[in-house]
Amino acid sequence: MALVLQAKDTLEWAYRGEGFVNLVLAYCGKSPDFVGKVLRMRKVPKYGSEYENGHSALTMHECLLWGELEGLVSAPTGEIAEQLYLQQVMCPLLGSKHVDAGIRVLVTREFLEAVENKVILLLLIMANAARVNPLRDSVLLVANHSIFPHGIKPKCGFLPISKFIAPENVVKRSITRFKMHQSLKLNQGKISQISKYDPLDVFSGSKDRVQNAMKSLFLTPQNNFQVFLNGSLIFGGLGGGADTTCMVDQEFDYSLKHVIRAEDGMRTKYFLELVTESVFKSGLLSLLLEVQKLDIFDIEGAIHSYYDIVSQPCMICRQKGVKERYASLHSIPRDQSLKLVRVYLISATAKDLSMMISFKSRENGDLESSCSTVYLESTDQIFYYKASFIDMDMKPLKKMERHYKLDQQIVSCYVQMKRAAKEVEDRESIKETPQIN
Repeated sequence: MALVLQAKDTLEWAYRGEGFVNLVLAYCGKSPDFVGKVLRMRKVPKYGSEYENGHSALTMHECLLWGELEGLVSAPTGEIAEQLYLQQVMCPLLGSKHVDAGIRVLVTREFLEAVENKVILLLLIMANAARVNPLRDSVLLVANHSIFPHGIKPKCGFLPISKFIAPENVVKRSITRFKMHQSLKLNQGKISQISKYDPLDVFSGSKDRVQNAMKSLFLTPQNNFQVFLNGSLIFGGLGGGADTTCMVDQEFDYSLKHVIRAEDGMRTKYFLELVTESVFKSGLLSLLLEVQKLDIFDIEGAIHSYYDIVSQPCMICRQKGVKERYASLHSIPRDQSLKLVRVYLISATAKDLSMMISFKSRENGDLESSCSTVYLESTDQIFYYKASFIDMDMKPLKKMERHYKLDQQIVSCYVQMKRAAKEVEDRESIKETPQIN
């Protein structure tokens, strides 16, 4: 695309949301080149200086890790590296039909500065406040999946079985990371209540369990469940507080009056049925689970190979004094260490991405062969739907240590909270036990 976005063009782009890595702007103008599209712009820390300036966007060790992928190691910016990662890694694994790698659009520095000025007040109130990088010369243009969709962050859909999980962390084999992380977030005050959502339900292949998962996500959406109507968020979090919702139940039900043909108070129930039917019928979660399961060693195994790749003494072996237990990992050839870490990072992307499902009611005589259809029996309606994956950022190699520390923190907090709850329960039980004199 030969177009170059100038400062004046920011009038046609509206803030849509942000994550830790990207800022998203939705197009609100009339140009056929951009209608139905959003811009994904990489960010840098607000008080940092991590501007990319024409050199490789990857570190030296990341170039070694991804060296087999043509063009990726020489990508000069994060946008280009991200696009190539999607094209060469995630598309083959999840299907190009469901992954939009996007196209690069040239931008001027004035456009980027104007974008930052336009959204600066919003950025200042975000917990993950960050700046737009003014040194970039391009951004990614991708499809706007929020035109008529609902979004889910499915999270990890399996329990790890790695033999490298430490004995003190054996709880990971029976309790999902999502559930344990909820305990940590509650302890940190990031959420006000623990979600009943269980990722194992949504990946189960059972329609009843998928429906139960959808109901649980709706009751406690946090930032894992969002609903957009005509491009505007009407339910769920927008990247800020995990407990935020845009509408209460009655308002949300009423907002669906032109989507779900049902009486007041029943539309939400039927909407969740529609989502369940689409998730179940699409089969995408089975495909996603296969990619997640590429990680067979868990972070507790992969972290050892990470230290070998970066040629540093293994801090885990040194801190825990368990070098013999992990000797087999430290003795494998370098190419195997690279593969082990590579598949861990790919799996990490798959565990953290979002799934967007777009719906459009099919009217009489309306045919769109490019879209699949789903039948909602409760209202006798047929909907077109499209299921896509988004937020598939390449995980930085340098954050492996942070992944490990967070993993240990999550498990430790969960175990401590369960132990404390058990002690309280035992004390209460003793109080209630009749005393015989």
